[in-house]
Amino acid sequence: MKIENSPVTQHDFNGTHFYLKRDDLLHPQFSGNKARKFMGLLESEFHKIKTIIGYGSPQANSLYSMAALAKLKQWHLHFYVNHIPSYLKENPIGNYRAALELGAKIIPLNKLEHAKDNDGSTTSSAEYICKIRQPKEDEIYIPEGGRCRLAESGVQKLAEEVLAWKKEANIEHLTVALPSGTGTTALFLHKHLKPHDVKVITCSCVGGDEYLEKQFYQLGETDFPEVLTPEKKHHFGKLYRENYEIWKELYQQTQVEFELLYDPLMWRCLTDWLPKNTDQTLMYIHQGGLLGNESMLPRYKRKFD
Repeated sequence: MKIENSPVTQHDFNGTHFYLKRDDLLHPQFSGNKARKFMGLLESEFHKIKTIIGYGSPQANSLYSMAALAKLKQWHLHFYVNHIPSYLKENPIGNYRAALELGAKIIPLNKLEHAKDNDGSTTSSAEYICKIRQPKEDEIYIPEGGRCRLAESGVQKLAEEVLAWKKEANIEHLTVALPSGTGTTALFLHKHLKPHDVKVITCSCVGGDEYLEKQFYQLGETDFPEVLTPEKKHHFGKLYRENYEIWKELYQQTQVEFELLYDPLMWRCLTDWLPKNTDQTLMYIHQGGLLGNESMLPRYKRKFD
């Protein structure tokens, strides 16, 4: 199965013209950042594989994307989480709900007796999968967020699409921007775009700049994209009025819904970067993740509206 190229649209935001690579429109179920990372799995033959194993948050974008991948490949998905909040179990929403509807088996480690350490605490998901669960020959294990070399082929395809568009549009100085969790997409985009004089900029949404650099090194690369640092320290998952306001402004001015967890911080960083780089044409990568807005948006509305 092949996924078609995502479209590029033109927009203006606060007086700046930019292009938007709509990876959120790649496929009705398999789209965005995680679709790029898992595209190598989708498009290659794995005759022995019957089950995909992953872990993360019960609202992780990767949970839904893995569930969609498993459905398309006719595999099973076993996805480990530390725990499932009772309110979420009783009122499924967002990525958790959608993954369940696709047949994902979501396994809370705190309910597994053999997932306990000697002190009674719950072992980490990665340690449980690798040391206790121990994936079999017909199972494939994907680290959290898709941070692995398997992701490179799909991100390379994204880079090739960007370069083909740049040539067709006759753009001279192009900068590609996207926020980072593990930084996998930004790192491999940089690797495949830098030789063609296309710059990649990102920001760290999950931890600080040191955390992101550590993720880069663990993927075996030594040349990194430029990391923009927000003026104020940012805590992942915390609600910030500035994030909510810029998210609303983006929708009002572009009529495109962005996701609420990563995109606002990147656009806040871009607000400082753009006036200093007027010679650059900006392409922003829309990495999907909109199902997460089902749970994030009500939280923002309760706090700030």
